[in-house]
Amino acid sequence: MTAKPFLIGALGLATLLSACGEENTAQKPATVMAPAANRLTVRALVVDDLKPVPATLTTRDMADARARIGGTVSQMLVKEGDTVRQGQTIAVIRDERIGLQTLAYDAQVAAAAAQAAQAQADLARTQDLYDHGVYAKARLDQVQAAAKAANAGLAAARAQARASAELGHQGAVLAPTAGRVLTADVPPGSVVMPGQSLATITAGPPVVRITVPEGESAALKLGASVRFAAEDLGGAAATGQITQIYPAVTGGQIIADVTAAGLPQALVGRKVRAFVAVGQRQALLIPRRYITTRFGVDYVRLVGKDGAAVDSPVQTTPAADPAAVEVLSGLRLGDVLTPAEPRR
Repeated sequence: MTAKPFLIGALGLATLLSACGEENTAQKPATVMAPAANRLTVRALVVDDLKPVPATLTTRDMADARARIGGTVSQMLVKEGDTVRQGQTIAVIRDERIGLQTLAYDAQVAAAAAQAAQAQADLARTQDLYDHGVYAKARLDQVQAAAKAANAGLAAARAQARASAELGHQGAVLAPTAGRVLTADVPPGSVVMPGQSLATITAGPPVVRITVPEGESAALKLGASVRFAAEDLGGAAATGQITQIYPAVTGGQIIADVTAAGLPQALVGRKVRAFVAVGQRQALLIPRRYITTRFGVDYVRLVGKDGAAVDSPVQTTPAADPAAVEVLSGLRLGDVLTPAEPRR
């Protein structure tokens, strides 16, 4: 008598599970048919094989503002980031010895001027006496030579005084070119030597300087296209052209300059991601409108032989064309795609 209720309960449970299974089967999603328009057949295309290379945002030339005399920096008139014009004074160097030498030369000029005046007076008297037959011609020649020597001594003293004054004026350090001050790290009060750099100034248009291993030097050609990461350049052009290839090999590397429209000048020395074409290869490229992303995973909508559309995950990477992507895995040649649904 006790087994009969248990048997009835088991049959009821089996009936309930069967009903739930039928309900789930009835709720399967219906097959989505792909539209016939805008279908794309996956094909292999020949693209440039891009190699990442080190690159730096810089300018074509760098000019150093150097000290022409030794001494102590009394004034530093610029700082990093300032814009200067050619010939502008950016620092002042003082050397007290030059001022003392100038005073000494001025005193020598005064002494030479007095000697020259005395010689001219002697010449005038001797000339008058010679004209009246008092002095001989030899005496007149002697006095004339002394006057000429005194005048020459005066000219030499004046030249030395001007040279000393000019040397003092060379304490002004001038900007060799117009541009932006990149470094100015010599504070006032520093002792500098002749030829020492006090500031570095950018000169010429901005460029992106790349380095390529010498084994791949064949990839560097004037006018060749170089791709940049646009976000590294503040929205400047994503591609540029090689305009200068330097003939020297330094540390196994070849240096080249790349120009592009809209390169910023504010961040000289900034690292930039650059890509140089070192050859060609085949790749699967599809327009971005055939890609949809859900939870960080890219999907394409495959069209089956029966016309049904199925979402399939793929691995992608950006292509040279911003409107396309390269599919690394998840597709085969000949697959048919339909545009993905708009993202919500």
